[in-house]
Amino acid sequence: MDKEKISSEPRTAMECQIVQAQLSAWLDDELAEAAGAALSAHLNRCEACRSEWRKLTALDAALGSLAAPAPKELAEKVAARLRPPRRRQRFQSMALAACLVLGIALGGAMARGFYGAATPNETGAEVASLEVFHDFPQGSLGAVVASYQPEEGNGNHR
Repeated sequence: MDKEKISSEPRTAMECQIVQAQLSAWLDDELAEAAGAALSAHLNRCEACRSEWRKLTALDAALGSLAAPAPKELAEKVAARLRPPRRRQRFQSMALAACLVLGIALGGAMARGFYGAATPNETGAEVASLEVFHDFPQGSLGAVVASYQPEEGNGNHR
């Protein structure tokens, strides 16, 4: 900020509030280039905001010179909080195993229902329900299913 660039353009209190709210972001290079240029232009013409800028940069320099190492216990405490407790891991493993067993059992029951042999009483009803689809093309899956007659005495009874 050069003193030669300072102009006597009028400033508003609202503009100063916005600029002062953005000073920290500008100090940390977090503002877009256009916003930084507008902020710089405002600082060139506003003594009150320049004063805030000087205070902020002095505070930043003072805080930057303080270098206090973190306590050793802090890292251990943070790491301990990030690790899930073992009890939770066991519970999750058991829940996953239970879900797998249940899924396999349900899948087996469903497959048995789809592929198991039908009893003679069920076959007639199943074939009769397919009669509404009587226009199956020759050799299609629908024609094969509609004409299916299970063998009696094959030992696959439910």
